[in-house]
Amino acid sequence: MGSNSTGCPAGMKATSNGVFQGDNPLDYALPLAILQICMVVLLTRLLAFLLKPLRQPRVIAEIVGGILLGPSVLGRSSVFLNAVFPSKSLTVLDTLANIGLLFFMFLIGLELDPKSLVSKTGKKALAIALAGITFPFVLGIGTSFALRATISQGVDKAPFFVFMGVALSITAFPVLARILAELRLLTTEVGRMAMSAAAVNDVAAWILLALAIALSGSDSSPLVSVWVLLSGCGFVICCALVLPPIFRWMSRRCYEGEAINESYVCATLATVLAAGFVTDTIGIHALFGAFVVGVVLPKEGPFAAALVEKVEDLVSGLFLPLYFVSSGLKTNVATIRGLRSWGLLLLVIFNACFGKIVGTIVVSFFCRVPFQESLALGFLMNTKGLVELIVLNIGKDRKVLNDQTFAIMVLMAIFTTFITTPLVMAVYKPAKRMAKADYKYRTVKRTNPDTQLRLMVCFHSTRNIPSMLNLIEASRGTEKREGLCIYALHLMELTERPSAILMVHKTRKNGLPFWNKGRHSNANQIVIEFEALEQLSRVSIRPMTSISSIPNIHDDVCACAESKRVAMVILPFHKHQRVDGTWETTRSEFRWVNKKVLEHAPCSVGILVDRGLGGTTHVTASNVSSSITMLFFGGNDDQEALAYALRMAEHPGINLTIVHLIVRSEDVGDIVRVVDINDNASSSTDEMLLSEVKAKKSSSSVKFEERVVKSLGEIIEVFGEYSRGCNLFVVGRVPKGHVAVTLNNVKCECPELGPLCNLLTSPELVSTSASVLVVQHYHALCSNG
Repeated sequence: MGSNSTGCPAGMKATSNGVFQGDNPLDYALPLAILQICMVVLLTRLLAFLLKPLRQPRVIAEIVGGILLGPSVLGRSSVFLNAVFPSKSLTVLDTLANIGLLFFMFLIGLELDPKSLVSKTGKKALAIALAGITFPFVLGIGTSFALRATISQGVDKAPFFVFMGVALSITAFPVLARILAELRLLTTEVGRMAMSAAAVNDVAAWILLALAIALSGSDSSPLVSVWVLLSGCGFVICCALVLPPIFRWMSRRCYEGEAINESYVCATLATVLAAGFVTDTIGIHALFGAFVVGVVLPKEGPFAAALVEKVEDLVSGLFLPLYFVSSGLKTNVATIRGLRSWGLLLLVIFNACFGKIVGTIVVSFFCRVPFQESLALGFLMNTKGLVELIVLNIGKDRKVLNDQTFAIMVLMAIFTTFITTPLVMAVYKPAKRMAKADYKYRTVKRTNPDTQLRLMVCFHSTRNIPSMLNLIEASRGTEKREGLCIYALHLMELTERPSAILMVHKTRKNGLPFWNKGRHSNANQIVIEFEALEQLSRVSIRPMTSISSIPNIHDDVCACAESKRVAMVILPFHKHQRVDGTWETTRSEFRWVNKKVLEHAPCSVGILVDRGLGGTTHVTASNVSSSITMLFFGGNDDQEALAYALRMAEHPGINLTIVHLIVRSEDVGDIVRVVDINDNASSSTDEMLLSEVKAKKSSSSVKFEERVVKSLGEIIEVFGEYSRGCNLFVVGRVPKGHVAVTLNNVKCECPELGPLCNLLTSPELVSTSASVLVVQHYHALCSNG
């Protein structure tokens, strides 16, 4: 199938009859498109993996992957180019790429919340955003004079000036959010300012791009450009007035936890396509229609989240990479040759960086932002990404940018984004951890129990929340003490999915995404429960959020614990119990997180193995009626567990039974030989602590019992006896002493829980419905600080 007489490539049939009938699959549109998709997905994922140690955003790998497949590298071989990307296939390739891009721009629009943009953007962020647009835009126009005089002769002035200005002034909001999350700067003042400024910049860039497209029409009459702009404004106004009530009507009929009506999803996606058709007909670009629909779609309720979930994986995983190939096929780095061309590349890069960085620093200085932070802001605002590529491709398609200018601008986008992460890491170090002298209480056990107790309670799903709320309620202590301060840390995984930016976008200054009541329908109840606990139980609750990739979450937990000077971090177990009593893994990755926190925590650590502590909702103070059993063997971990159990026993609705397991005096001889010398050193501390407990035990809610055991079988019998009617066991992670030696033979499926907790969570050995809190005492060797 060759070219026709006019030089245009002939059409391609969709499917072949197969190789056995003499057909080459690469001569047909469908098998060729499948090969192209597979090839670009494999290459971009491989490049993303290779660039991960450099902490580069995936967009770099995708742009570079497209260039590698184009005429710059692999495409230099005409055999490869004609076989895999023949000119007759480019129409199909571009169509698929633009359909993917259309829906991706809808997702980008969904990430942008206009209400939040108006209410949350402070004066500083707004000033930084305006400076980040104005300075580079002016320099972009200045650069375009140099380019028009050399390599871009003959192009129309007005559209070329605007395209160059827009290309230099863009900040990629999604890419910036991912870089901030990777560097763990999202919750810092710099991160918040950068995100707000980038969101404003994003909106301004789209408005300027619409202007550039309107000016780049082939008709020479200026009235046409005016009509295009007016029609575009009319379209946006119509969408803003007509679509939100319809989408809100759909959203009200969608309920959390239930399947979304398929007709609503279909109608929304059809609306996206229709809006794309309208804006393309107007003469702006189909992408604008999709973006506007995403922006005006209400973000409240589960409907928006369901749309993202249904659309993003297919679009961003398979179709969007084709856009990077489509762009890469237009990028020929070989066109940049000679000193003049390379000099122009350096000029473009310098002006792009200078405009963003200097503009941001100057305005930040007037806003009294410290120099180190303003420098970091400048580097962050210099991030480019997909939107930059869209601008350049539209410019190329409209004949505003020629091959050489296009290649220069693409290389500029790669370079400016690539340097962002290392430069920010070099110039900006968030406040260092406080001196150890400031961190006085790293354990629950302390000489003055009346001081304020600070706990950090972590959770990674709504499943963890009711039990954690009930544990907080049980830990509040008595009126005479300084009280309980809880830091509720939501552990959120930063994935490679684009909607991770939605998650980032929802994070507010006050911490938890669900604190923003409009986001999820089931979130209101959670908010009410947290607020009720704070008001009724005299507990100070401060929400926080950690958004990190799994390998970094434990660092965030430890850093938050140290900065807030907490006495104990409480983590949820990575499994939950099913109805039949067996354990099902919720997220195996969080087991690794728990292990790392145990190793590096700057304070004591507790892991809650939940069997429905207090049921599925928060139990109010007046309704609390719980029985807690503390199993004491000896050692630092048991002492810390005992201190925490005694704190809970102060609650009027809790009965505590302390069971001290001891060995018969005639059996000590054989056991002592295998006891560690450190166990003997801690035994005197154990005795002192227990004698204090016995002396102070004036409350009827605390019982102290001693049980004599000599074998593992007898220990299991004691556990079974006390498990009846018990709601919560509190145990040390690594018990010490004479009796603890008998636990050495316990097979630990989860070593991070220790032998006692493994026994209590094994339904074959101990049949119980009680939850277990396993406690590790802080010791300097386990801390990374």
